[in-house]
Amino acid sequence: MSKIRVLIADDHALVREGISAFLKLCDDIEVVAEASDGLEAIEQAKKFDPDVILLDIAMPKLGGLEATIELGKTTPRAKILVLTQYDDTEYISRFLKAGVSGYLLKRAVGSELVAAIRAVNRGEFYLYPSIASEVVAGYLGKDKPAMEDPYEKLTDREKQVLKLIAEGYTHKEIADMLNISVKTVIAHQTNITEKLGISSRSGLIKFAIQKGIIKINT
Repeated sequence: MSKIRVLIADDHALVREGISAFLKLCDDIEVVAEASDGLEAIEQAKKFDPDVILLDIAMPKLGGLEATIELGKTTPRAKILVLTQYDDTEYISRFLKAGVSGYLLKRAVGSELVAAIRAVNRGEFYLYPSIASEVVAGYLGKDKPAMEDPYEKLTDREKQVLKLIAEGYTHKEIADMLNISVKTVIAHQTNITEKLGISSRSGLIKFAIQKGIIKINT
């Protein structure tokens, strides 16, 4: 019986090492690669073709959401299991819309992590219990009118560019990371400012912080 091939993407080396060491205890799971940011996760996924990708949210360069968008295009076979400390409903909604197969909190015990990996590998959907109740509550209240989220006006690429702009990267650095031209980056930024009605870089940074796209360490 073939093992479940897992890629661990988290910007904390100790977290990756701890998860990897624990999963080695499972006869049916094999950690094939690790990544410290979203861009590296995409490259490692292309190289190792994992069955399941454990993906953190808050990572440098491309974060979990931006990486999820790209992974859906480059390695659609892989199941994405979000493993994070954030239980904010806005985060959960964005990832569910992006097509992840599961959402697990880091406060989960090891047995829950293993169960989640096995479940998503089987093609099932896995939600941490407290999150599941929130999703159900949101579903039951879906008939209530909701304001349109300006962030959802952006294309997948524009969301990636927005995060990188908010983190302070230059047009050239963004172009190199995303393998596009500087001219294309500028065009994306123009579209972002028009869609959001925000003209300055500082305004985009503020928007990114308010929407939880980037985090401020406290």
